[in-house]
Amino acid sequence: MYRILVADDEPIERQVLSKRIQKNFPGQIEIFTAQNGREAMETFEHENCQIAILDISMPGINGLEAAKYIREKYPDSIIIFLTAYDEFNYAKQAIGVKALEYLLKPGRDDELQETLEEAFSLIDCNRTPTVEEAPENSSQIAAADEDLDHARVNAIASEIASFLETHYQDDLSLQSVAGRMGYSEVYFCRLFKNCFDKTFIMYLNDLRMTKAVELLKDISINIKEISERVGYRDANYFTRIFKKKMGMTPSEFRNKKEMP
Repeated sequence: MYRILVADDEPIERQVLSKRIQKNFPGQIEIFTAQNGREAMETFEHENCQIAILDISMPGINGLEAAKYIREKYPDSIIIFLTAYDEFNYAKQAIGVKALEYLLKPGRDDELQETLEEAFSLIDCNRTPTVEEAPENSSQIAAADEDLDHARVNAIASEIASFLETHYQDDLSLQSVAGRMGYSEVYFCRLFKNCFDKTFIMYLNDLRMTKAVELLKDISINIKEISERVGYRDANYFTRIFKKKMGMTPSEFRNKKEMP
């Protein structure tokens, strides 16, 4: 059972978001709510939460301040921002507290679900298996926790990078890639962190943005087509990810590059 904190100063926002998450993950989660940053910090601690979904604009202690406190006290916690602020400066601060994702309200169901699935995978990666759990992957998990020699890390990283370089246009998730490469989900998650020091989604988005930047140099290709070519079926979602990474929209980036 994953324990999630939802913090927002608007009661309706908290209620709607909580219901959306419950609907997508029935029987998998417990949700706790807070109406401001201070209450968020106290509730996260008191209820032993693992994931914090935070609004930024809250009275008193805001979401960014609460996130900094949670990150310092609970280094393995998962922080997700869901906010109305579409500003690069806030996104940069979110990166500073190692937030898993920075989503704009109201947040589409598919992107919220994808982000939470990634969060659950990271929690599972950090979880110590118990005696009662099925032991079939225990030797693999233990091996992933050992210090890997430099040559092995490079070999595994090369294998993963090559796969993603070939398949980044596909509809990918950590779970699907782990399966297609022949790894258990938990083992692959730990390998990925060992190899790249970032989450799967962060790595995949960075790779796709690199490809998008190259395609934007060709003015004969429209933004929607570029979005599809780099693996995003929704051009609006692609634009949001691009702006978060680059500080400007794809169109603004293209126009800037065209200026003498």
